[in-house]
Amino acid sequence: MLDTSVATLLTVDKVSQSFTTGSGETRKLVLDQVSMSLKTGEIVALLGRSGCGKSTLLRIISGLITPSDGSVTISGEPVTGPAKDVAMVFQSFALFPWLDVLDNVEIGPRAIGVPLEETRQRALKAIDTIGLDGFESAYPKELSGGMRQRVGFARALVMQPKILLMDEPFSALDVLTAETLRTDLLDLWQEGRMPIKSILMVTHNIEEAVLMSDRILVLSSNPGRIASEIPVTIAQPRDRLDPPFRALVDQIYALMTQRAETTRVAQPAAAGLALPLPDISTNSLAGMLEEIAAPPYNGKADLPHLADSLGFEIDDLFPLGETLQILKLVDFEEADIKLTPLGQRFVDMDVDQRKKVLGEQALANIPLASHIKRVLDERPSHRAPASRFREELEDYMSEDYADRTLRTVINLGRYGELFAYDEAAQTFSYENPE
Repeated sequence: MLDTSVATLLTVDKVSQSFTTGSGETRKLVLDQVSMSLKTGEIVALLGRSGCGKSTLLRIISGLITPSDGSVTISGEPVTGPAKDVAMVFQSFALFPWLDVLDNVEIGPRAIGVPLEETRQRALKAIDTIGLDGFESAYPKELSGGMRQRVGFARALVMQPKILLMDEPFSALDVLTAETLRTDLLDLWQEGRMPIKSILMVTHNIEEAVLMSDRILVLSSNPGRIASEIPVTIAQPRDRLDPPFRALVDQIYALMTQRAETTRVAQPAAAGLALPLPDISTNSLAGMLEEIAAPPYNGKADLPHLADSLGFEIDDLFPLGETLQILKLVDFEEADIKLTPLGQRFVDMDVDQRKKVLGEQALANIPLASHIKRVLDERPSHRAPASRFREELEDYMSEDYADRTLRTVINLGRYGELFAYDEAAQTFSYENPE
């Protein structure tokens, strides 16, 4: 257990960040009034879906981005540029392919003028600590993904930072390699063998957050806000199969589905097109429904179990589930996902019937789909460029979200035979208006 009386190492005070949208006319709020702290001796996980601003927040803390509003202090000193007491491990290995392991690890201390002898001693110690002793002269192309990420950790540790920032450091690795590296990192942390005081980790893997952290901060999306703070009081080492572990995972799934539902219910009707959608296929939607309908779920699935059986993380599972909910084919009940009566019937339908249902549900529940159809109906040519709708979307969301939303509506519209779309010309058409 973390001693709550220890000193606060990091303070983030009412940080907001906005960026200009693709149209260049409006600014997209990515983070909104985010406040948090990090104490000496703790691991804190930032948990949230892609696009909620987790990585942006890490970059603000490290001093790589200046916030639009608010402040960051480390050990009482304001962060006004690259923070000297912070090192970061990224999702991509980001190694220099022309340098061997030792040179890759030494490059940081060299860049800030650490004497060569001290640099060499630090580097060799970091390489040994992270389990790469004997690979000093190997090049990145000669290493496995897990070993390359270990080089990334050694390169961070050699800087002897107070705070280690980790931006989804295990997500590019296969399941077994990621599990081994997590375990090794936790062992080093528990044994006090890493020259750091605290760890702040970004993840969208709920089990990973529960496995590693002392506290979990859940970020909502659009814009990113601290939605919940969850203490993790389970003693280390933690077992994923222990009832307290499973109960906490279930609690977080339920919390995140409730937050998503609240956001949708609160969506003002006047917002119109401001309903962002993930980039998903109709095959994925149908496959999810069929999986929930089949044994052992028989129409109602526990979200953590469903994620495990499909090999999904929240960025895979929630977008599918929430899109199906928008289409009135599933409902969320705490940590469960359940087929609606229409969803149950959908699974037993033939292809033509499925097309009709998805088309009808898209028109009834997705404003952009009905908007595109209305524009096509009103034009004598029954044609309209995609750019017209993309620009409208960018008044409400980022360019990336606009592209994803438009792509999903194109997929649904084609499948439901609401309209055609010419990829080469990037044009919608509606040849047989009613």
